[in-house]
Amino acid sequence: GGQVIPTARRVIYASQITAKPRLLEPVYMVEIQAPEGALGGIYSVLNQKRGHVFEEMQRPGTPLYNIKAYLPVVESFGFSAQLRAATSGQAFPQSVFDHWDMMASDPLELGTQASTLVAEIRKRKGLKEQMTPLSDFEDKL
Repeated sequence: GGQVIPTARRVIYASQITAKPRLLEPVYMVEIQAPEGALGGIYSVLNQKRGHVFEEMQRPGTPLYNIKAYLPVVESFGFSAQLRAATSGQAFPQSVFDHWDMMASDPLELGTQASTLVAEIRKRKGLKEQMTPLSDFEDKL
């Protein structure tokens, strides 16, 4: 087992790197209740936070609107305070986990949002921030 296990480990690591890995991020479904005058501020804050509205409807018999949007969890920190500031305290958000969404950027390409997130996680876990290059797993015969 002294020669097989390290070789198998390198093969598995190399195959994971060459498989075009992607990160999945958790996404909240945010339901916001607000009057019509606050809608502009809601859309502005959601756009800044990479959120997107998928439903907007007025509650019958009231001046309030119900807005449903998807918001990445990583962008949700400070969302409520920013939303209340943009709407003068007229918007009331409620968040609940909805689904996992694939990040569009490549975690192996330097400078992308996914690679920055991977570097932060690796640093927090005490690993080198840079991923090990594929050439380190190739056989050197």
